[in-house]
Amino acid sequence: MEFSQFNVNALMEITSRPDLVFVRGQGSWLEDHAGKRYLDFVQGWAVNTLGHCAPEMKRALVEQADKLMNPSPAFYNQPSIDLSLRLTGASCFDRVFFANSGAEANEGAIKLARKWGRVKRNGAYKIITMNHGFHGRTLATMSASGKPGWDTMYAPQVEGFPKAELNDLDSVRALIDAQTVAIMLEPVQGESGVIPATPEFMKGLRQLADEHQLLLIVDEVQTGMGRTGSLFAYQQFDVVPDIMTLAKGIGGGVPLAALLARQEVCVFAHGDQGGTYNGNPLMTAVGVAVFDTLAAPGFMDTVRARAQQLSEGLLALSAKWGMGGERGMGLLRALILDREDGPAVVEAARKLEPQGLLLNAPRGNLLRFMPALNVSEQEIAQMLSQLDGVIGALRKS
Repeated sequence: MEFSQFNVNALMEITSRPDLVFVRGQGSWLEDHAGKRYLDFVQGWAVNTLGHCAPEMKRALVEQADKLMNPSPAFYNQPSIDLSLRLTGASCFDRVFFANSGAEANEGAIKLARKWGRVKRNGAYKIITMNHGFHGRTLATMSASGKPGWDTMYAPQVEGFPKAELNDLDSVRALIDAQTVAIMLEPVQGESGVIPATPEFMKGLRQLADEHQLLLIVDEVQTGMGRTGSLFAYQQFDVVPDIMTLAKGIGGGVPLAALLARQEVCVFAHGDQGGTYNGNPLMTAVGVAVFDTLAAPGFMDTVRARAQQLSEGLLALSAKWGMGGERGMGLLRALILDREDGPAVVEAARKLEPQGLLLNAPRGNLLRFMPALNVSEQEIAQMLSQLDGVIGALRKS
C-alpha cells in the first residue's frame, strides 16, 4: 500500500512526521505500511520498556480485559493494589497515586507539595526547578520546566517555579526563601541532552532540603523502571527523596503513571486529587507484568551489560569521527556530535535500505538512545554499525 492512500488530514498538525505509517512491531523492530523494517532505538521516547508487543504485556491485557477494565477510582481494584505494593516494596516510599501520563503525575507532585506547604510550612508554595528541565506539557508542568521558549508560549505561566542550574548547588541555595516548599529535578535531564546530576549535587540537595525543611522531588518519568540500570535512578545516588513520579516505562507502552510519596508527605484530603481513569485495572495489570519482568533474577544485570556495550560502542564511534564523547546512565545515553547534523543523521538512518534505523536528536549536536531494556547484544551491534555507516556517508557528501 502506498502512503498516498492514507488520508492523514483529519489528524491535528502538531509535529513534522515522515511519510510512513507503522502497522506492527515486535521487540526492537517496527514495520511500516510498505513492509520495511526499522530497528527502533527510540521506543516511544523510553516508553517501551520491553519493546513492542511484549508477550508478558499482551497476556496481562487479555486476561484482565476478560475480568474487569474500569470500575471507577472510587472503588479498590486488585491490580492497582498489587502494583502499589510492588512499587512501595521496592522503594523508599509508602503510598502511590496512579495516573495516566508523566505530566499528570508531575502535576500531582506539584499539588501535593503545595498542599504540604499549606499544612506544614505556613503556606510555602515555591518549587525550585532546573533550567533546561522537562516535566510535561500541562500549564503547571510547562511552567516548572526550564525549556527555552516555554515561558512565553502560553503566557502567563503558573507562578512559583524559580530556576536553578543543574549541578550547581549554590544556584539552588540562592533561591531558597520563606516561600520555598520543595526542590524538583530529573536525575538525568533527558530533553536537554541526557545530562546526569552528579552524586555530589543530589546529596547536596538532600542536605539543603533537610536544612530548610523542604521536600525533595525526583521526576523519574524517563529514568525510572530500570532505564538507568537500577529500578529507580535515585537509588544510585544514595539519597532518599520525599516524592517521586513515574510514567513512560512503568506501563511499557500503555498509559500509566504514578506519584509516590513518603507517609509524612501524604497530606491530600478526600477530594483534593483524583482522575477518571486513574489506577484502572486494565493498565495496572500491565504495570504488574512489566514490574515482574524487570524484577526477575538477572534482568537488571543484562540491562547493565547492554548499557556498557552501548556506552563503549558510542565512545568508539566518537573517537573514530572526532566527536565529543558520550554520556548518560544505563540505557539512556547520548552521543555528542562535533557538528549540528543530528537531524540529518536521524533522517538518513531512517531511510537506510533494506532496514531503517530509528534515532532521536533532541539537540542539533546530539543523538539520544533509548532502546528497549531487553534489546539484544546483536541489535546494539547492528545499530552501532548502521550509525557508523550513516555518519561516514554524510561526511563524504
